[in-house]
Amino acid sequence: MSLHPELTAFLDLVEEGRLAGRKPLHALEPQAAREEFEQASAGLLWPWPEQVRRRELSARSRDGARLGLRLYLPQVEADGPWPVLLYFHGGGYVVGSLDSHDGVCAELAWRTPCAVLAVDYRRAPEHRFPTALHDAEDALRWLVEEGAGHGLDVRRLAVGGDSAGATLATVLAIQSAEAPRQWPELRLQLLCYPSTDASRETVSRDLFDEGYLLETATLEWFYRQYQRTPEDRLDWRFSPLLRDCPSGAAPAFIGLAQYDPLRDEGLAYAEGLREAGVAVTLREYGGTTHDFLRMSAVMPGIQEIYEELARSLAQAFAA
Repeated sequence: MSLHPELTAFLDLVEEGRLAGRKPLHALEPQAAREEFEQASAGLLWPWPEQVRRRELSARSRDGARLGLRLYLPQVEADGPWPVLLYFHGGGYVVGSLDSHDGVCAELAWRTPCAVLAVDYRRAPEHRFPTALHDAEDALRWLVEEGAGHGLDVRRLAVGGDSAGATLATVLAIQSAEAPRQWPELRLQLLCYPSTDASRETVSRDLFDEGYLLETATLEWFYRQYQRTPEDRLDWRFSPLLRDCPSGAAPAFIGLAQYDPLRDEGLAYAEGLREAGVAVTLREYGGTTHDFLRMSAVMPGIQEIYEELARSLAQAFAA
């Protein structure tokens, strides 16, 4: 399937900006890249559900830092405490924020319906690997210990994210299966275009090297900002595909984009889960690129993707 026409027009505008002198993220300093990403995010706003209440919370990391949390609660009647999705935003561990992914979390909270707890984990290069993962772990521990006090049912818990955020979710899911006494049981891992292997090249990285929103050069720049040394890429917590998945891992919903340098490693991760006996729902959305969850204002069909993600979450919470 070819790129969706509206998405093609959007990518043409991006290229026009490039030709006019607008630098790609990998040509900027990290703080400038964050500002550029947030400005671009403002141009992607769509009319997401307004019937979602937000609550700003915080947790403490293991080293004493404050971690921002944003709790999304749908404004509908519930029979009891809300099941909860712990969500990690994308951005290559360098860019992205609670604000850039506000609409994503609101859509999932309203459509499921469920609570969504988004985590403002610390970003690279100021905080390199494995700081983002440690923050994710600390947010999960906070949720287990404090969630009931905020009307959350931590017995019905899922983890999820997009891009680098999805990578963090994969690691939590593996840890939960390997050490059930240390980590809570998870109902689902909701993964959209995860990065699962930073250690090697793939065909999709070559095919979609540039011109499809996420460029391979930008991907490599993200990894270099996040790693302490190149050897970090061989750590399974950086590249989850390098670890054999435990058979007891939570079921997975994996949503991939057709035109994405990360496509092949997402497919390989889904296959690894299946080989371990884990139930996997795999969807490759034709005509899309990386970051399609934030493309509702650009192309039609994204709302249908949210509906499918929400159904998967609702079924997992009801099981």
